[in-house]
Amino acid sequence: MIIADLAKIDGRTYPARRRTQNVVGGASPIQFTQFCMGYVTLEPRGGQVPWHNQEQEEVYFIVEGTGEACVGSERQTVRSGQAVKIPPREFHQLTNIGETPLTMIYVYGPAGDVAHWRQELSGTLPQAGVDAPPLPDGAWPQCTEKP
Repeated sequence: MIIADLAKIDGRTYPARRRTQNVVGGASPIQFTQFCMGYVTLEPRGGQVPWHNQEQEEVYFIVEGTGEACVGSERQTVRSGQAVKIPPREFHQLTNIGETPLTMIYVYGPAGDVAHWRQELSGTLPQAGVDAPPLPDGAWPQCTEKP
């Protein structure tokens, strides 16, 4: 039996003030071809999964906290217990707008690496409104800080 234990998965911290722990796929001991899954913690007041897209379809399930979800031209506040559908190739972003950490689970499929992880670490993430479509009106700014 293979078990992935969050208490034993170091994960990675990204410049946009989030920690991602792979539960299925990536560095996890559990690997599948049809989907990946992870646990993400966004720091209070601005921790973020920055504006990006990928080929896979995806869902974000908010475990705890309050965030601003942007998908395409839409922007909405999301809270614990809610799931956000992200269609393939649609630009999206999630920002913690609360005073406490926001935790969420992502699931995308099919499995595989997504470019925004590498782009964020290297400082080459496409900028909203420049190299990528603009964020919805009033959205929290995209984090494009170089590490």
